[in-house]
Amino acid sequence: MRVLDEAEWRAFVLDGTRTGKLATVRSDGAAHVTPIWFVFDDEGRIVFTTATNTVKGRNLRRDPRASLCVDDERPPFAFVRIDGEVVLDEDMDEMRRWATAIGGRYMGPDRAAEFGRRNAVEGETLVRLTPTHVVARGGVSD
Repeated sequence: MRVLDEAEWRAFVLDGTRTGKLATVRSDGAAHVTPIWFVFDDEGRIVFTTATNTVKGRNLRRDPRASLCVDDERPPFAFVRIDGEVVLDEDMDEMRRWATAIGGRYMGPDRAAEFGRRNAVEGETLVRLTPTHVVARGGVSD
């Protein structure tokens, strides 16, 4: 197993259409994990959207701590875990911009605008996760 440097782990998490598994803190302190689509912004933050009234949305509004795990399930296996805190934003122009970028990553450029319109609506929240601690490993089974 080897430690991935920053350039390696950033390239790893943005490779293809890997989803992230986002962990948030429930009101009783238990973990809540859900898959997300995401991109990075120019400041190195992870950007995604969520419905405001989902468990994830309510958890993040109450407690900004979150952890994102992105992994490769094929040998020799690799993973990146990013811990940090989120900032929530309901600005529709920003939300459409980022929802379009996320849609483009996961659904392709020809469907980006469609997903931007679908996910930049009332009741959605734009989320930016600022990394404070990263654990990144490659070649786990080597």
